Amino acid sequence: MTPKQKRRLIATSLILAGVAVAVALALTALSGNLNYLYSPSTMIDEGLQPGHRFRLGGVVLENSIRRVEGLDVRFTVTDRVHDREVAYRGILPDLFREGQSVIAHGELGADGVFVANKILAKHDETYMPPEVMEAMRKAQENLDGGSAEGSGTTGSEDSGS
Repeated sequence: MTPKQKRRLIATSLILAGVAVAVALALTALSGNLNYLYSPSTMIDEGLQPGHRFRLGGVVLENSIRRVEGLDVRFTVTDRVHDREVAYRGILPDLFREGQSVIAHGELGADGVFVANKILAKHDETYMPPEVMEAMRKAQENLDGGSAEGSGTTGSEDSGS
């Protein structure tokens, strides 16, 4: 190998190593900012701990919306298998109502209540976000394929997990 070829090989190797390091750093930085979508059932399956930031998706359970005080509101999100109580402070979207799909951004509180800082409601009568639909389908499949004791679980049973 001539000295010129050695220099080219070294230069090419250093450039490839630099690109690999840059890609690794970018992926590491991005992975810290990922905000996964979980349904109440996948929250239980994953064993999420308090302080974990994510998006909670599902349907607002009928007769679960409670105004606490001022702008504070509590409601229950369900995937029709498991439920999770959500606490939110702020003005709810106009389309937010019982029986409609919702995505809440926030984190799991120490008491098992999901503390939301942003609420997104669906935009029309027939739309359900694909992520929420998929999470609910998987939860139902797990219920159908699993034991019968998982049916009828309420949010009060889940909130301690």
